[in-house]
Amino acid sequence: MDNHKNTAILLMHCPDRPGIIAILTEFINSNGGNILYLDQYVDRENGIFYMRVEWELEGFQIPTDKISDYFDTLYAHRYDVTYRLSFSDRPQRMAIFVSKMSHCLYDMLARYRAGEWDVEIPLIVSNHPDLKFVGEQFGIPFEVFPVNRENKVEMEKQELELLDSQGVDFIVLARYMQVLSEDFIGHYPDSIINIHHSFLPAFVGAKPYHAAYERGVKLIGATSHYVTTELDAGPIIEQDIVRISHKDTVRDLIKKGRDLEKIVLSRAVEKHIQRKVLTYRNKTVVFN
Repeated sequence: MDNHKNTAILLMHCPDRPGIIAILTEFINSNGGNILYLDQYVDRENGIFYMRVEWELEGFQIPTDKISDYFDTLYAHRYDVTYRLSFSDRPQRMAIFVSKMSHCLYDMLARYRAGEWDVEIPLIVSNHPDLKFVGEQFGIPFEVFPVNRENKVEMEKQELELLDSQGVDFIVLARYMQVLSEDFIGHYPDSIINIHHSFLPAFVGAKPYHAAYERGVKLIGATSHYVTTELDAGPIIEQDIVRISHKDTVRDLIKKGRDLEKIVLSRAVEKHIQRKVLTYRNKTVVFN
């Protein structure tokens, strides 16, 4: 994509039918749009059509603020299309939630500082002050909300007010060791990304790597997913594994696991930033 040109990105799904690609792309072509990217997938088992299409807005005949209205009237209602429309000239605003482990936080901030991601990070939120110095290193406000069982409702209310005031579009849980309430999650549907080791639910508890070592596992993994009210069971965005041998110690497992967590979380975040993740029920379609 040419980053100097403003584009529109349409993520959508609808019941499959003959000629649906031609029907939907006609909206763009007939109004003078130049398609830069088109990827589609048909779930034949359930009869669902998925598509991501991106087009240049230079020369497009419909004003940007009217595109959604036109698409609703001409196509969305008629073909039962569920969609999300966004524009490349407005970078998404990402808040990072973290507790005491810094590996995922540092990895994302390094990518951000290097200019790898077209995103804005207005703040970092934590339930502990331990990593405040990291926010200072990167010049990003670090806000502490000491959440506990007694004050959870009030703390989350304050967090939501802050996120709203900063225009936050999505949240990344970079090893944030608090379970978010149903009310909090409801404010950011398909917009809270989490990371965890893939031992769940086989090795639960405070020391999963120790338990995995005792079982002599031959591989470990990491999973990044959208947060839902069902703990660690939301739509999966990215997963990966690394091999383990009898020579690996608990310390080796922890190191390999944290390296994997960084990679898997960053891949998932990057796909979300690129607007290439489409959720349907409890699954995702991740476009190339």
